[in-house]
Amino acid sequence: MATLLHIDASIQGDSSVSRQLTARAAAAWRAAHPDGSVTYRDLAADPVPHFDTAANLSRGVPLDEHTPEQARSWARMEQLTAEVAAADTVVLGLPIYNFGAPSTVKAWLDHLIAPGLGFDPDTRDGLLGTCDFVVLVSRGGGYAEGTPRHGWDHASAWLPHGLSLVGIEPRFITTELTLASSTPAMSGLVPLAEESRRQAEAEIDDLWAPAYAGG
Repeated sequence: MATLLHIDASIQGDSSVSRQLTARAAAAWRAAHPDGSVTYRDLAADPVPHFDTAANLSRGVPLDEHTPEQARSWARMEQLTAEVAAADTVVLGLPIYNFGAPSTVKAWLDHLIAPGLGFDPDTRDGLLGTCDFVVLVSRGGGYAEGTPRHGWDHASAWLPHGLSLVGIEPRFITTELTLASSTPAMSGLVPLAEESRRQAEAEIDDLWAPAYAGG
């Protein structure tokens, strides 16, 4: 049975563009996999703790020597890596906050990079690379090539490197200028924002659309 892991991270609630896009993607996935199952994780409502000393030590201490804190940290890593390992498809909503990823997304990824769970400790090969990992990026401003802030989206640049440690190669769908409709200084960019949103939604709708033979 096909399995989807649906992850949100935005703190904006129902007004969040990234949440709206992941909901659209999840609906498209369900339509294509009516017998599939969905696991949902909300990193804003139920954040993964930041990676701390106990979590770090738990990765190098034998399980039977774990302190209670280390045991809890390791169990959390087992749970999070198991969710990814069980999923055929992962959809992650990635809002851009202050030019980077939400700290909750960083904490979630830190917990995947666990020896024997996320990567092979001997070969360093990733162990979670069997899923189709789709990242839906929401940018409040404009970061396209040729704009003053081109290259300032550090989240989209960082995430593939982090995920590569566990063998995952993500693909991205991005919508930007999402603040244009609510920011007077950006009012002239509303048409560009609407087109960016339309293109992202079209890409999402095509993700699991039936393939037709012939031409």
